[in-house]
Amino acid sequence: MRLNSLHSIYNIVIGISMTMFFSCNGNMKEVQKIGISDNEPIGIAEKINLKYTDSGRVTANLLSDKMLNFTNRDFPYYEYPEGIILHLYDEKNTKSTVVSDYAIIYDQTNLVDLQGNVVITTGDNRVLKTEQLFYDQKKQWIFTNNPVSFKSEKDIINGIGFDSNKDFTNAEVLEVNGIISVQD
Repeated sequence: MRLNSLHSIYNIVIGISMTMFFSCNGNMKEVQKIGISDNEPIGIAEKINLKYTDSGRVTANLLSDKMLNFTNRDFPYYEYPEGIILHLYDEKNTKSTVVSDYAIIYDQTNLVDLQGNVVITTGDNRVLKTEQLFYDQKKQWIFTNNPVSFKSEKDIINGIGFDSNKDFTNAEVLEVNGIISVQD
């Protein structure tokens, strides 16, 4: 009788162990997520000085005090909570600069969202100021629906909304509410 009850306990333990063993599906992504909160970045970088090159020529230089990597999310992105300074260089090595207090780059849509004291200064001294600006990396298009101030060669144009290609060759303030002529 005692052997029979030990045999039953042994079978129960084996049954529970086998159930537990086969219930694990070996999902590596789930194992990697252990210890990482869904609200936490998978990486943090500080004091970034990233240089982009094309054919040995520096085309961009991104500076930021902090970058948070949220590419572990269903809609992956990189966040720059302390802002960015981005220097862009054209074929003639003319520098344009983009500055903002905050930035976020969405991987899937290739959209860059700049927020807070956004200022773009082009190599030919045109200046765009706004509180939020978007850049579509695929279409190479800059746009906003917020109030803007745009200093061109001859005027300072104030309005609501802005559209332009990345080179500012067809820059347009959408709803103009004031123009100030600039004299040399």
